[in-house]
Amino acid sequence: MEILKTYKLYIGGQFPRTESGRSYLVSSLAGEPLANACLASRKDIRNAVQVARKAHGAWAAKTAFNRSQIIYRIAEMLEARKGQFIDELSEAGFGMEEANAEILSCIDRCVYYAGWADKFQALISSVNPVASSHFNFSTPEPMGVVGVLACQNTPLIGFISQILPIIIGGNTVVVLANSKMPLSAISFCEVLATSDVPGGVVNVLTGSIDELLPTLASHMDVNALSLATVSNMPKVFEAQELAIENLKRTQLLVHDFKNQDAQGMEFITDFQEIKTTWHPIEQIAGGAGAY
Repeated sequence: MEILKTYKLYIGGQFPRTESGRSYLVSSLAGEPLANACLASRKDIRNAVQVARKAHGAWAAKTAFNRSQIIYRIAEMLEARKGQFIDELSEAGFGMEEANAEILSCIDRCVYYAGWADKFQALISSVNPVASSHFNFSTPEPMGVVGVLACQNTPLIGFISQILPIIIGGNTVVVLANSKMPLSAISFCEVLATSDVPGGVVNVLTGSIDELLPTLASHMDVNALSLATVSNMPKVFEAQELAIENLKRTQLLVHDFKNQDAQGMEFITDFQEIKTTWHPIEQIAGGAGAY
């Protein structure tokens, strides 16, 4: 008798079983059983958000260049394990060429955002003229914990395209993976665990979107939401309404993540706040009062 592997959750840099003790069968596109995946509960959501909040301070405090190095390391590890991911996608029912193209796109996207990590700040920061004796400047800061509903139409490229621009700016994430094709996302978490990404920066849960999304959207310690389009769009609209309760910023993505227009600096800045600082300066005698 064949024993199917059970893919666990990824929370705090570890792979715990769900608090509910439940699991569900993941099948290929042809309907053949592949593995079991954890059926996460609302308690798992709360645990993941708590861990993400604790990890946020240290991750945001890292230099942009250091975060760039870590993201580039993800690309290196993904390249090293490319064969494993191609085999997984092939078993799930994707053609070899399609699977290879998917993984190559994921690697390219990692390198792309690694390059942006220490550059976007210069494009949206500014020194502001003010009519008083102050040095006034504006700089971006990460929002905090971001909830992510991963793309439900792709096994991996949508997942990576959503989380990378969020974490590259210093945020941490709690992700609801593709419920029908979650295996590649959890395997990618093994890459994260060996790529110097601190535990708690990325937390991934598998299970029922209908059950988990309202809890994530209404959680008062989640600062923003990134929502991909799914077949059950009323649930997404419900999540947007729940997010209003603590004024979460909400991003609704309708992109084909395989295309080049699904990457860019705007995906990073969507989850940045602009902090303006007024620093008093000594007025020089005889000089002008305004900066």
